[in-house]
Amino acid sequence: MARSLPAKHLEEEDEVDAGPAIGNEPTAETAHIVDHIAERQLCRKFDVRLMPVLAIMYLFNALDKGNIGNAQTNGLSKDLGFPEDRYNLLVSIFFVPYVVFAPPVAMIGKRFGPARVLPVLMFTFGTMTLCSAAATNFGGIFALRFFLGVAESGFFPLVIYYLTTFYRRGELARRLALFYAASNIANAFSGLLAFGVFHIKSNIASWRYLFIIEGAASVLFSMFAFWYLPRDAPSARFLDPEEKALAYHRMVVDSSSVVSEKFNFKDSIKIFKYPTTYCFLMIEICLGVPIQSVALFMPQIIQRLGYSTVKTNLYTVAPNVGGAVMLLILAFSSDFLRIRFPFIMLGFTLTFIGFIIYAAITDVQAQIQVAYFATFMMVWGTSAPSVLLSTWYNNNIAHEGRRVVLTSVGVPLANVMGLVSSNIFLAKEKPKYETALITTAVFGATGATVAGLLGTYMIFDNHRRNKKAGVNTTARDVPTHKLRDGPSVPEFRWFL
Repeated sequence: MARSLPAKHLEEEDEVDAGPAIGNEPTAETAHIVDHIAERQLCRKFDVRLMPVLAIMYLFNALDKGNIGNAQTNGLSKDLGFPEDRYNLLVSIFFVPYVVFAPPVAMIGKRFGPARVLPVLMFTFGTMTLCSAAATNFGGIFALRFFLGVAESGFFPLVIYYLTTFYRRGELARRLALFYAASNIANAFSGLLAFGVFHIKSNIASWRYLFIIEGAASVLFSMFAFWYLPRDAPSARFLDPEEKALAYHRMVVDSSSVVSEKFNFKDSIKIFKYPTTYCFLMIEICLGVPIQSVALFMPQIIQRLGYSTVKTNLYTVAPNVGGAVMLLILAFSSDFLRIRFPFIMLGFTLTFIGFIIYAAITDVQAQIQVAYFATFMMVWGTSAPSVLLSTWYNNNIAHEGRRVVLTSVGVPLANVMGLVSSNIFLAKEKPKYETALITTAVFGATGATVAGLLGTYMIFDNHRRNKKAGVNTTARDVPTHKLRDGPSVPEFRWFL
């Protein structure tokens, strides 16, 4: 049952600059909220209390997933006594449970609350990383990577859903970008950490210290997060009653059709009856190969430039930092303009260009600056589409259960493409990896095309709906409490 809002937040607004309302309903943009200062202060509270903790959690999530690449450059396969070509299998096994277990884990998260399930997942994947430091053979590290995939499977989808319960649709992309930038920082920090750890002189292999440090940090921080994260806005200890009511009202008009609705599996899987769902999933597939190629094989890509093992890890830092900066630029621009698909297309295009340039270079030593710049473009183009794509389809789904289901399928689907990435970087093609570079570029071009076609369809469908209704309406003009059934509702307008 909806809560009543304090009078000062519910008074009719005199000046509306958000487009026409439908009938006498409030628009999603203004939603009868007069006190915009109070709303901005509320968002700042969420930003300060939630975003740093979630970003750190995702940083450790990315570190624990991607540290296998750094360990391999320091002799992981040699120390555990397996041939280098089996490393691809070691990378691949992670993605099988990552996809299989993501939907049930996300559904459990919806049932018991992301604020409780996310720290438990973090504790588990931190423990798996710690145990990896004690592995003595291929079978041991193989099994641990499998269970690591189980623990990490529902993490990102649950974070996305968690944030949609605190922020409006037009506020989401830049917050997700700040959160996702932790992945780029993790890749950069992983290179720096590996650079430092690999200087350790000890009887224990240096890569084992990498697993110990990163795993222990994850376990310790998960305990803090379990205590710290609020279950939802109405139960947040740092909000007063008026702020809690305002937070609830914001979600009703510009996020969810029913706030904190109980999860219903049969109702939630109806998301798959819409053709646009499969277009979103196709874009996720196209996105997955570039993302995983960069995340898992950037040290191997840069190794072609001829640097030592230590310097190779160090030189992965700058491209990943550049990727984080580009991600923030595109995401903030997308929120400012309230449009998603052109920026997704731009990201895919940057990916395509970066991989094509790197593949076209025959003499890397003669064109080393161009080659290194191409690695920047690879990372620029993989960061933004992931965030903006997740934001795009979450913006178009007001039903909380359907949001969780689609995100828990889409995000792992992108990640399972690591199976493709891990099997196109062939040891026999080292260090050029022609097959991998060209294949990744093709996926980037295809992703840009599909995103462009889907965005164009949405533009024309909005025009058709407006013509039929006899009024020009945009997504921001429709309160989300009217959109439980999505495109089936006449008032529905696509968030582009």
